[in-house]
Amino acid sequence: MSLNLLLAFWSVSILFVITPGVDWAYAISAGIRGKKVPAAVTGLLFGHFIATIIVAAGVGTVIAAHPMLLLTLTIIGACYLLSIGYNLFLHPAVITSDDHGSIQSRPTQSWFIKGFCVSALNPKVFLFFLALLPQFIDSSCSWPIAYQIVLLGLIHIFSCGVVYLIVGFSAQKLLSSRPRAAQIVSRISGALMVFIAIILLIEQIKF
Repeated sequence: MSLNLLLAFWSVSILFVITPGVDWAYAISAGIRGKKVPAAVTGLLFGHFIATIIVAAGVGTVIAAHPMLLLTLTIIGACYLLSIGYNLFLHPAVITSDDHGSIQSRPTQSWFIKGFCVSALNPKVFLFFLALLPQFIDSSCSWPIAYQIVLLGLIHIFSCGVVYLIVGFSAQKLLSSRPRAAQIVSRISGALMVFIAIILLIEQIKF
């Protein structure tokens, strides 16, 4: 796979990662507990990895047998990005300490398991991989489609790990000194998602 294609995927992927959501909320919850962050984030990433493997195993074969499906998924993915971006821009996420005050202290293993469930059982995680990963498959690459999907998934997971650790360890500072930070990030991410979705749709029309 070309470096340009991987960078293009990362530029879209990172928008989802930096957008506050369920994973952010859970990382912040762990951050308030201090040393629980690594276990919580590891659980989140493991859930994403399982989702990647499932998508790679099922979607790769289907796309290989039906090339036109790639075009369809690209259009669906662009529309999904447009919808998410539009809603984020109009209704930015708000994260407050009230969302986490009721969480009781748990053992480290419990934070890992809960993190895995938060990501693995979140339908938006599978929707992300199903809608976005196929758009960046290189049909001319010698790698099997499933391998390409796994590579893209690992890039996304790496970005998640970096951002979630930063969010978790800086949770207290974020909530106390910059309560509007989540809203600002959401609006910027939403606007960029809308822009990228429009570009993707224009490219498909030209095609």
